[in-house]
Amino acid sequence: MASIGKDAGGRRRILFVGPDGKRRTIRLGKCPQKTAEAVKVKIEALVASSITGQRIDAETAAWLVNLDNVLLDRLAAVGLIEPREKPQAETMTLGAFIEHYIATREHMKPNTLKNYRVTQRSLVDFFGANRQLRDITEGDCDDWHAGQVSKGYAAATISRNVKRAKQFFRAAVRKKLIPENPLGEVKSPAQVNKSREFYVTREAVEKIFGECPDAEWRLIVALARYGGVRTPSETFALTWGDVDWQRGRVRIRSPKTACHAGRESRLIPLFPELRPYLEAVFEQAEPGSKYVISKRRLGSANLRTQLQRIMERAGVEPWPRLFQNMRASRETELAQQFPLHVVTAWIGNSAPIAARHYLQVTDADFDRAAQRGTESGTPAAQNPAQHAAAAICTDSQETQQALAGQGLVLNYATGCDTVHPYLLPPRGVEPLSSD
Repeated sequence: MASIGKDAGGRRRILFVGPDGKRRTIRLGKCPQKTAEAVKVKIEALVASSITGQRIDAETAAWLVNLDNVLLDRLAAVGLIEPREKPQAETMTLGAFIEHYIATREHMKPNTLKNYRVTQRSLVDFFGANRQLRDITEGDCDDWHAGQVSKGYAAATISRNVKRAKQFFRAAVRKKLIPENPLGEVKSPAQVNKSREFYVTREAVEKIFGECPDAEWRLIVALARYGGVRTPSETFALTWGDVDWQRGRVRIRSPKTACHAGRESRLIPLFPELRPYLEAVFEQAEPGSKYVISKRRLGSANLRTQLQRIMERAGVEPWPRLFQNMRASRETELAQQFPLHVVTAWIGNSAPIAARHYLQVTDADFDRAAQRGTESGTPAAQNPAQHAAAAICTDSQETQQALAGQGLVLNYATGCDTVHPYLLPPRGVEPLSSD
């Protein structure tokens, strides 16, 4: 039987007696207790197989296939498995390398794995699975990139493919299988597609609420539009224990950012717009139920199609990226009321990401800007000089400082809206002397 030893800093090791009767140790490094227990079970199976001479079971064999190189080498060092033949740079093929790379990422999320497979198929279909890694040149990668463009792939799709392919080849460089990354000079197209931005108004959401089949569906929409919650991942991770009714806060668990320390979850206010929809579902919840959204958990992959049907009944034209644009609309709305660092903490992104992918200019912004000009009392039919006077009169301190930097200052008389401003040198009307 094997046992688990604990060292300082959360490091763990497996202690066992090997097939040769000697006491052995395999150090796992820093890892959770659950992971150490799983490794212990597999080591016991390997020891039993070595002693009895029987083949290892299918589950242990599959575990070995997906194991990272470090632990495989440690198992070989204590005689539990045969030493592996290290891949040779001269014989490593594209298909074999990418498959090995993906197989060793055991903590990869399902959607990430799916995306990696998309890029894998694109590269293998173009180059061939048996193409030697060392034979792929920068020109070949240019052709692969151009091929995606000619097929009409969206810029965002091509960008994601290029970034993942760079990641594959960068790993090959680190393993000394290729001297440099052949995709190093290939530029990733911009992923920002402004044509797919859409501000979802509250009026449109109210129409959708009217056609939702039940309170749970209304809450799904409300969480996206009024809570700024990622749908479906964060919506379906929400539990009743995450809702703090008394303090008016909700803990949002984020599977997308859970791999980053400190970003496993975030707190958002229990917004007044969100509260009634959450309360309605709470009143109908079964005693002892854990998850807030319970009836539609198995159908999460079909939420988009179902929402399109609801919108059709409501007479609302579907917009691009249904849930993403509701989330972006909420962040845009909040950014007009609160400091950006507060808003991004609630939404769960960063200021640069918010600026590039979330924040939008709305019709209401144009309307407010136009109303300010009307409210100033200035007639619409002004002559150019009067218009210039009004514009300079409202200049900010930053504008005045910029003019001063050019040797000019604004000189106003008694009334800003009755006297023309003059641009004067800071020392008066006389030419500047050299002294």
